Amino acid sequence: MTSAEPLVLGIESSCDETGVGIVRGTELLANAVSSSMDEHVRFGGVIPEIASRAHLDALIPTLRSALDTAGVSLDDVDALAVTSGPGLSGALMVGVAAAKALALATGKPLYAINHLVAHVGVGVLDGGALPRSLGALLVSGGHTEILRVDALASDVTLLGATIDDAAGEAYDKVARLLGLGYPGGPAIDRIARGGNPKAIRFPRGLTLPKFMGTADSPGRHRYDFSFSGLKTAVARCVEQYEARGEEIPVADIAASFQEAVVDVVTSKAVLACREQGLENLLLGGGVAANSRLRELLAARCASAGIALRIPRPGLCTDNGAMVAALAAQVVMAGGRPSGIAFGTDSGQPVSAITL
Repeated sequence: MTSAEPLVLGIESSCDETGVGIVRGTELLANAVSSSMDEHVRFGGVIPEIASRAHLDALIPTLRSALDTAGVSLDDVDALAVTSGPGLSGALMVGVAAAKALALATGKPLYAINHLVAHVGVGVLDGGALPRSLGALLVSGGHTEILRVDALASDVTLLGATIDDAAGEAYDKVARLLGLGYPGGPAIDRIARGGNPKAIRFPRGLTLPKFMGTADSPGRHRYDFSFSGLKTAVARCVEQYEARGEEIPVADIAASFQEAVVDVVTSKAVLACREQGLENLLLGGGVAANSRLRELLAARCASAGIALRIPRPGLCTDNGAMVAALAAQVVMAGGRPSGIAFGTDSGQPVSAITL
């Protein structure tokens, strides 16, 4: 294997996107993605069994598409990588089983990769090497976390996370309450542009002093998030309008809800960076495409003197390129392959960058 610029093929199947990406070092050669989102629309959310079956159908065609786009064969690949967790157990099993089969058939080394850290690692494909003193804010349908990244391939620490719903999950549930359909993130972002974000003061979860504490005496949830109470507040608001027989101000509610989410997410991320001495912040995950989140985070980072980095939208959502990118960094750092004895881990912690 050429450790300087290894050619790595990565497989992602943690939720409803089947992704196969191919990178050479930090160069993106292919990023094929097949989504089963349309199959989940009528349920208002991802159904794990449907997602797993969709991965089975899509994996081989997506693999072929990535190889064709990159203009390489499996024989050319130096290493294979696959998301081992966190994610939906059944969905993860499909990708891991496929990766193990490819490893056995080709004799290539296999790396089991952490899905969340891969969202950070994808940054090397869009802007080059990641800076030192780096924090990461990951916001998606299944995860909302703040990370400290001391060494991408070997040393990542969880600073804060949601204790209930992820931000993207809250968007989906509120969109359903407002009759906006699924997925909720783009729908709310779009309609919120015509609403008043100050129309309704929705609660900001885990921001009271008893949760936050102080810099000298941090509270238990200083960098953590909670969105379940916000979701309930929106539901009660909608019910009150209905009980009075009044028209529901959908745009104002959407804008006010979105402002509550991004206000807490951005303020806590910036707070964590300042208190942890982190001069750079990377925003990743599917919700990174949200216009208000990007706008407010950019403004607050600028005010705090924090350099903000956001990979292009196609690399923020779940994809195989991010898995390959992180695995390439592990290879170049001298990390050992995982072999084929590992299992999936739906709760894989960020400290376990590989298994």
